[in-house]
Amino acid sequence: MEEFGFLANDGDRFGMLDSQRLRAVRVVVDLGVHLGKPAFEEYGGGVWDFDKALRLMRDNVLLEEPQLRFELERYMGWPGQAPSYRVGQRIWEQVRDEVRTLVESRGQSFDLKDFHSRALGLGAVPLDVLRQALVR
Repeated sequence: MEEFGFLANDGDRFGMLDSQRLRAVRVVVDLGVHLGKPAFEEYGGGVWDFDKALRLMRDNVLLEEPQLRFELERYMGWPGQAPSYRVGQRIWEQVRDEVRTLVESRGQSFDLKDFHSRALGLGAVPLDVLRQALVR
């Protein structure tokens, strides 16, 4: 969004950072609950459960209580969703950077809008296929 000029003021940037914070907490909750990881002492130690995860989210996410509960219930019932989303985001960013480097190494100008159009035009494909189709 920043590269497209949509984070022009502090409020916009804060909103983006808040969204990233939510995604980070989602990963902690997902892995903690579904892998039986130890909870942070400030949340009671022991194994992560719904109540400890809810307290973590309340402390770290700017959402109203009903939405917090909805989000947490979603993670509780969909193991691996949060980390897979984050891994997918990271791979998308790596592919974008690879394409940028490739295009610029050819003396051309990288066009972010064109990259997104080409990538999204591929439809729902595995990330390896995305990389193969775009990094050439």
